[in-house]
Amino acid sequence: MSLTIELTVANEPAPQNVYDAISQLEVEESSEQPGTLLLTLRARRTASGDLQFVGDGLFEPLTNITVTLAHEDPFRKQRTAQCVFDGYALSWRLHLGTRTSPASTIDILAQDASWLMNIDDQIVEWSGVTDGEIANAIFSKYGFAPSDANTDSDSARHTPETHTVLQRATDLQFLRGLARRGGKLCRVACTNVPGRRTGYFALPIVSGPPVATIRGGLNPYGITPLEFEWDVMRPTVVQASQVDLAGSSQTGTNVAASSSGLGALDARPYPAYLGRSSTLQLTAPADVPELTQRTKAVLIESGFFSRCTGEALTEEVGAILRVGDVVTIDGAGQLQSGHWLVWNVRYTFTPDPERRGRRASRMAFTLVRNAVGPSSRVNRALVSLAAALA
Repeated sequence: MSLTIELTVANEPAPQNVYDAISQLEVEESSEQPGTLLLTLRARRTASGDLQFVGDGLFEPLTNITVTLAHEDPFRKQRTAQCVFDGYALSWRLHLGTRTSPASTIDILAQDASWLMNIDDQIVEWSGVTDGEIANAIFSKYGFAPSDANTDSDSARHTPETHTVLQRATDLQFLRGLARRGGKLCRVACTNVPGRRTGYFALPIVSGPPVATIRGGLNPYGITPLEFEWDVMRPTVVQASQVDLAGSSQTGTNVAASSSGLGALDARPYPAYLGRSSTLQLTAPADVPELTQRTKAVLIESGFFSRCTGEALTEEVGAILRVGDVVTIDGAGQLQSGHWLVWNVRYTFTPDPERRGRRASRMAFTLVRNAVGPSSRVNRALVSLAAALA
């Protein structure tokens, strides 16, 4: 797989001197935090004695920067592009060289376009709308295309008869809070074209086809050892109760959930693997119509109890991983092999003197899973059954 990088600065292709000066470039995409960029450039002295990129106006505050990865498949003669970062320069650090260490560098730090939603605190009362409709209205205000999935598995409509929703935060802070209590993920990202930004306020999609297979141990070239861990200090049952403000009951309404409703990535979801129940009493206030969604949201979050981290050459994986993709791990045994959800990915690029672009050297990834493979007892039973049938 041939991979090149294309940069734009202030909506224009980056000039050649930017590519020539790159000493480090990292892009990180996350489910939980805004995407970030770190661009380190060698700041040489100009003929006038100034420092390149420091005072020439190219990287002014809030300058738009995009990073697109282009995948060239010479066999199929296809080109696939993924815009992995589209955001704004928010700060930079200058390292000024000395006589003994003459090299000067500038670190440019940027955050994805969701930063636009995190500038001003807002005081808004939302009435007569669902959480998904609130998210779509806020995304549209910034020119982000709302994802079609934003109103799936939506909340009840917030009305004056129950409770309206009062926002006292930035739009990003507010939406992330709504997303967590609904079991959803909130972020802004591009796909293949810089500038075409999509606002996501949706449940994790665990049923999609895998975009790549990571062969841990079977094909170790270019892949660091995979690290697996699981944590069972999580609830499997959530109970909640609330007085119905729209009714006359004084005893309240009780809700209990033992399933998140989200599909499992393998044969044994978290409660089955744990083998016993663990109950959480939800004390966060909510209207009665929201109780079921709130309890399921806790179980969605707690269900992703297994985690895998690793690092690989992008060329070895054969795909440009994005947050929300499903990948397959092979060679990790029956417990951990199978489908995983991409939770976080960080790309690190290195210079390639043969091309104008830059080759993606490595990507570090974090994968999560809400299930594990079959137990050894199940496997032994299948082997015995196969032997009997033979």
